[in-house]
Amino acid sequence: MDSKTALALALAPDLTPEPARDAADLLVEALAALGVEYVFGVPGGAIEPLYNALARSARRGGPQAVVARNEQGAAYMADGYARETGRLGVCIATSGPGATNLITGVACAYDNNVPMLVITGQPPIKNFGKGALQESSCTGINTMAMFRPCTRYNSLVSHAEQLPTKLFNALMQAQRAPSGPSHLSIPVDILRQPLPDDLEMPDFGGLLRRAPALVDLPAARELARLLFSARQPVWLIGDGCGDAVSELMQLVQRTDGHFITTPDGKGLVNPRHPRYRGVFGFGGHGSAAALLRDEPDLVIALGTGFGEFNSGGWSTALLNSRLVHVDDSDENLMRSPMARLHVRGHIKSVCEQLIALLAPARQVQDAQLLPFLHPQVARQAYEAMVDHPQALRDNGAPVKPQCLMATLGERCPPQTRFVADAGNSAAWAVHYLAPQDRRRAPAGDRPAAGQDRRQRNANWLRVTMDFAPMGWAIGSAVGIAMADSRCPVVCLTGDGSYLMNGQEITVAAELGLPVLYVVLNDGALGMVKHGQRLAGAEPIGFQLPKVDFAAMAAAMGIPGHVVRSAQDLEALDFPALLSRRGPTLLDVRIDGEEVPPMNLRMKTLGTAR
Repeated sequence: MDSKTALALALAPDLTPEPARDAADLLVEALAALGVEYVFGVPGGAIEPLYNALARSARRGGPQAVVARNEQGAAYMADGYARETGRLGVCIATSGPGATNLITGVACAYDNNVPMLVITGQPPIKNFGKGALQESSCTGINTMAMFRPCTRYNSLVSHAEQLPTKLFNALMQAQRAPSGPSHLSIPVDILRQPLPDDLEMPDFGGLLRRAPALVDLPAARELARLLFSARQPVWLIGDGCGDAVSELMQLVQRTDGHFITTPDGKGLVNPRHPRYRGVFGFGGHGSAAALLRDEPDLVIALGTGFGEFNSGGWSTALLNSRLVHVDDSDENLMRSPMARLHVRGHIKSVCEQLIALLAPARQVQDAQLLPFLHPQVARQAYEAMVDHPQALRDNGAPVKPQCLMATLGERCPPQTRFVADAGNSAAWAVHYLAPQDRRRAPAGDRPAAGQDRRQRNANWLRVTMDFAPMGWAIGSAVGIAMADSRCPVVCLTGDGSYLMNGQEITVAAELGLPVLYVVLNDGALGMVKHGQRLAGAEPIGFQLPKVDFAAMAAAMGIPGHVVRSAQDLEALDFPALLSRRGPTLLDVRIDGEEVPPMNLRMKTLGTAR
């Protein structure tokens, strides 16, 4: 072949026919319309067409696959991605055990109102009832029934023509209040079925243009009337207040009030604000409990469902006739029947209404809303709030968990996201972790309306309430880092949790994500051990083997450091660790005799002494 012919062939259009657009392509195109960037999962035969569609999508710059090591980890990654971005988290799994592995992570998202789309596969529909490999329909191991109690929408797609409608319904249900997971189970032959040309398609992109929930204006006016006459009201900020914090700070100032947070709401605020009185609930502060015990004439709780950890074990100091409950979810509002007033509506919209009713918004200068104290004054104020301030500066060995939290708060860059695992890690973080500088992004850096809602959900500390599975933070940290690689992530986890789900660190390594995994290593299931001691129970089942987690990380090609003392901790260059392309692991040998702030848990179990 001469060069002229070769050139002509090279310039000729590629006449290889494109594969017919199938049901799996439709699903991926819908995710692209919603702004979803990543789909977390583990491949398998029953969802192979979906991975084919994701491969084609990735080449076009659309949603792409992130492969977890276990489907449970995939659900946790989707959870972290959704919490950080405000977009939908998506996880997928093959039929049978792939689907059942997802369930714990999906249940966690359901209990914490995290919007998620869950896709599982099935063998070909013609093989149902014949004992097909990993069949999980109603004629096999019925995963449809298993997902029903922990999803907002749950359906099997039995014909390709059903997919547009059922997918639209699933997406709507996942994102309405209360949000949560929706599950579609799709047989493999349906996923690969070509779509008819005349199939009517919903406007998936229109889901992005949902109006905020309506505001109950009469109730908002009644709340404004109560605020006019209230003397130093208390504002309780929950995790659902992500896009309303600026307005809430205006209201705190305008009403001469103070504010406290739920454990999962702490990461939304500046913990060194002079009007902040700490966390109420699990791992919380005596100052917050004392504020409520003083019987303020009005307590306004926003964006919380009053579960065990968020309500101080259903404390009557909070749940009484002085309470006003503001939320966009009837499900949350139903948990406070004793409240003086319920205000249903989008929380930011409710706050804007209150500002307008109380005083002209222009009278509140933004520069005054989040005052920054001198660092030493702020440190003294925060240390006065915690239980054992002397432990924050303990330079002995093994490392005091309080000292670890203080060091991380002081040494990590201000844009760091912290995610704390269930158990002692969450208790220590909720009580003691307090970054030095939590300034909001300048107005010019905020995303435009209708774009990425990351500003709405940006939360410097993520903890999971209610369902609270061990190992959640390990996968969630990957999802958070995928959501915004500019913000380094610190994952606080225990040795017990890491032994359950630590393999997901290899996903962070594969993708070059800046995640610092901090393992609180005390050779025990710490909450179990201390719970047994505090309850006077038999000391059984809490022991864990001595493990060198830094060596485990090294075997995976990940830098690891053993930290045995406060001096070892001080010697670490945290900005450098968090700026490298890839994860790092710290195996921190903590003092296992330090009792975490877990008295609330003992009280609600009925074992407190």
